[in-house]
Amino acid sequence: AVQLVESGGGSVETGGSLRLSCEASSDTYDPYCIGWFRQIPGNKREGVATIRRDDLTQYAASVKGRFTLARDYAKKTVYLQMNSLKPEDTATCYCAAGLSTGTYCDTISSTGMQFWGKGTLVTISS
Repeated sequence: AVQLVESGGGSVETGGSLRLSCEASSDTYDPYCIGWFRQIPGNKREGVATIRRDDLTQYAASVKGRFTLARDYAKKTVYLQMNSLKPEDTATCYCAAGLSTGTYCDTISSTGMQFWGKGTLVTISS
């Protein structure tokens, strides 16, 4: 299994920044894809961004140009830097990992994700 632990959520005002962290630990597996998803209660879960094992990244149109993924291999951690935050970015953000290759990573789809963190809340006030 792959254990995922998110951190870095919090409350900021519109225009502010936050950096989310996802520490992925496993004695056996090296995930092909790690992604960030978010969900507002009552709404469908939305794909935000993914990073492949070869470091290719994808971003949802709603966050492109504002959010950036980065990886620290030594710490087994993927970071999501979120800038120019808007009230509509308010959500619980989840880190997910998939072991298999496939288009799900390039399309920021949750269908290929096998492991999930517990989530971290991001609140943007206007």
